[in-house]
Amino acid sequence: MLRNLVALAVITAVTAGCDNVEWVGLDVHLTPPRPKDELVTDLPGLAAALATEEEPLPPLPDGPVLLAGTRSGSEATLTVVGEVQGDALGAFASESEVPGHRDHFTAELLAPGSEWVLFAEGVRVGRMTATTAGLDEDFCVPRPTISGTVELVPNAAASQRFLALPASAVSDRTYDPYQAHRHDYDQRVGSLSLAGTAMRRLGAAYPPNGVLAIRQDIQAFQLAGTSAEAIAATFMYRDQLMMSQPDSGAYSLFVMGHEAEQEAEDGYEASYVWYRASDDDPKGAPRFFDHLDWDGDGNEEILLDVFGAGSRWFAGLAQRSGTWVRTSEDPCG
Repeated sequence: MLRNLVALAVITAVTAGCDNVEWVGLDVHLTPPRPKDELVTDLPGLAAALATEEEPLPPLPDGPVLLAGTRSGSEATLTVVGEVQGDALGAFASESEVPGHRDHFTAELLAPGSEWVLFAEGVRVGRMTATTAGLDEDFCVPRPTISGTVELVPNAAASQRFLALPASAVSDRTYDPYQAHRHDYDQRVGSLSLAGTAMRRLGAAYPPNGVLAIRQDIQAFQLAGTSAEAIAATFMYRDQLMMSQPDSGAYSLFVMGHEAEQEAEDGYEASYVWYRASDDDPKGAPRFFDHLDWDGDGNEEILLDVFGAGSRWFAGLAQRSGTWVRTSEDPCG
């Protein structure tokens, strides 16, 4: 064992009297610390503390993070969707996959004071500064949320549903004209035609009270660079468009269509269909949320809100080679 010797001058008093002072030397022996494995053996509680200190923090996303949410009054609550990865979205890691990820993610990216740009109908409409953070446990992977007061351009003051990106990532996005879209009679009829055609092609059970009876959501929207509106609708057979247990034989059918360039039945042709029979696969009923060019490449993507029997999740659509495809979906889907 190594031994270092240091001589220190000290003063010692002898009992004969306080005037008698004698200078002596003092040997100090310095020894190296005990090895960590010996300490851990003698102090079991130390092992966990050392592991926590040495474990690196979970990595943060390299790209911007997309949020989605709604507002009530002047305050909005936005939920983390995932990292923008081109026209797709990265899945948000669970605590079981990456311990500590959620808290680290929230502290670094969603802290009070963080600035977010709000989008609706594909265009920039305002901003929000985070004031509080929370957790939405309705999602199959519980997701962080932020809330704050929204500031909107006047013509988007009625907007209720938003997508959001960090202000630092989209500082060059301009405030393009905002236009709200409301489905009309022809679009409602067109959605029924699209669904009926899909049911026949897929061999899905036809509703005894007609297709209209099972339509639970319909939305009109217009993608950037297109001359006409599109529609998206969800039909639920023996089920509800919410987190709930489906009945036997239930299915969900999501159809998206656009005005046909050539003459077609009821003027619409399908651009995307998602059918899911609950007897074959766990429930996963999608609903159109909004559209946005989230990666800034000039082509818009679409975010879907998906409902299962006991939880929910997100999915993303994008056009590749002229065809709409599902580019991302949470693993629980």
